[in-house]
Amino acid sequence: MEESLYNRFTMEESLSYLGEGEEGLAVTSPAAPISAATATFSNEEDSYENTASFQALQEQTESTNPSGDKSSRSPNSSMTTKELQEYWRNEKRNCREVKKYQIFIIQTGSFDSNKSVVERRYSDFERLHTNLLGEFYEEMEDITFPKKSLTGNFTEEIIIERKLAFQDYLRFLYSMECIRTSRMFIDFLMRPELEEAYSCLRGGQYTKALAGLLDIVALQEKLTKHRPILLVPTLCAILVCHKDLENPRSAYEFGEKALLRLKKYPGHRYYLPLLETMVSLAYELGKDFISFQEKMEERKAKKCQNKMATLKELAVQEYTH
Repeated sequence: MEESLYNRFTMEESLSYLGEGEEGLAVTSPAAPISAATATFSNEEDSYENTASFQALQEQTESTNPSGDKSSRSPNSSMTTKELQEYWRNEKRNCREVKKYQIFIIQTGSFDSNKSVVERRYSDFERLHTNLLGEFYEEMEDITFPKKSLTGNFTEEIIIERKLAFQDYLRFLYSMECIRTSRMFIDFLMRPELEEAYSCLRGGQYTKALAGLLDIVALQEKLTKHRPILLVPTLCAILVCHKDLENPRSAYEFGEKALLRLKKYPGHRYYLPLLETMVSLAYELGKDFISFQEKMEERKAKKCQNKMATLKELAVQEYTH
C-alpha cells in the first residue's frame, strides 16, 4: 500500500506589547488544545493524500513596558482619579498590542523531524484574504473571515470563538487545491522568512542566511510537492552559502538536489549556472566533473548566449522586490 503523506497545521496565538518604534518578538507558551478540525483531499498528480488540521490553543499574554521589563508601577486603590487617568494614558501611549499566530506545519504519515513554525499577525491574514478574494472570488464566496475584536477584553468565550473561526477559515483554504497550491497562499507561509534570508545573503551574512534558508526549505518542500522545481532557487541559495563558507561537500550535496529537480527543465535559468558551479565543486572534491561539463557544453551549443550569470548573481537577485 502506498504511504500517505499529510501536512498538519497547528495554530497557537500569542500576545506581546511593543513600545513605539521598537521591534518586537512575541512571547508564547505551550497551552492545552481546545479543539481541532480536519479537511481531507486527494491530489491526483502526486498520488498522495493531505490532511490539514488546525488546532486552536489557549491565548497567552504578557505585558511589558518599552524597555522589556515588567511594569514597575500598577494602578492601585491609593491613586487619585487624576493619577489613574494619567497612568492609563501613558500605558496607551507607550504600548501597543501586537497579536501573532504561530503556525506549526508537520508532515505526518511518516516520521517528520522537521517541524516548521511561522508567525503571522492578524493583518497578514487580512491581506491574504483580500488577495485571495481578488483571484478566487467564486471559490471563496461562502468563506467567512474571522472578525477582529474591537475591545481588549478577551474573555475565554471570545478567545475560543475566534480560534474556532480561524480554524474553520484555514481548513477551508487548505481544502481547495487551487488555493493551497497558489503563489499567494505559499508566499503567505514562506515569503517573509525567505526575504529575510536572502537579505542576509546579499549582505554577506552567509551563516545567518544559511540558517534561515535551512529552516524554510523544509517547509517549502512540504508546500511545493505539486511543483518541485519551485524549490530550486532556495536549494541553490543554500549551495552558495555553503560554498562561500568553504563547505564544498555540503554545497555539492544541495547542488545535486537542485539538479535532480531540473532534470526535465534544461532551459531553466538556473540550469547552466548550476552546472558550471557543480563542475567547480566536483573538481575540488575529486569527483567526476566530466559529466557536468558535457551537459553544460551540450546546453550551451543549443542556446546562443554571450554572457551567463553566475549562480551567486542569480541568488542575490531573488526577492529584491
